[in-house]
Amino acid sequence: MNEEINNRLYQEGMTLAPVKKRGMAFFIDEILLSFLLIIAIGDSFFEAQNVEEMIILTNTFVLEYMAMKVVYQAFFVMQYGATIGKIVMKIRVIEISTMQKPNVIVALNRAVVRVVSEMMFYLGFVWGVMDPARQTWHDKSAKTLVVNA
Repeated sequence: MNEEINNRLYQEGMTLAPVKKRGMAFFIDEILLSFLLIIAIGDSFFEAQNVEEMIILTNTFVLEYMAMKVVYQAFFVMQYGATIGKIVMKIRVIEISTMQKPNVIVALNRAVVRVVSEMMFYLGFVWGVMDPARQTWHDKSAKTLVVNA
C-alpha cells in the first residue's frame, strides 16, 4: 500500500476493513436489493408457475435492477458513507483525499464502476482481495478506501 495513505490512516486512527466484513456487507446489500426487486415485480413473480418463469421474469428487469443498484449504492455512500450492509458490518467508505465520506460525484462514479465490475464476472472484487489497500476497481476509480467505522 502507498506509504502516504498508510500514514494518513494511522494519523486518523483508521484501519482498513477486512475482506470478510466487506464480503458480508456485500451479501447483506445483495439480499436486501433482491427482496426489493421481488417486491417491485410482486404479483408477476408470485404468479410464476416454476423457477424458469421466475428467472425469465427477473431477467426482463435487469436494466432496472442495475439502475436500482447504482442509485442505492450512490445514495447511501454519499449520504452516510456506507450502505446498509456496511453500516451493519461497522465499515464505511472514505475518500482518500479528504478522509471523509464521498461526495455525490465520487459516490456515483463508485456505484457505476461497481455495477460494471459485477457484470465482468466480479473481477474487480477479486482484484480487491489481492490489492494491499484492499481497493476494488470501483474504489480505485473513485479514489476511495473502505475502513472500519
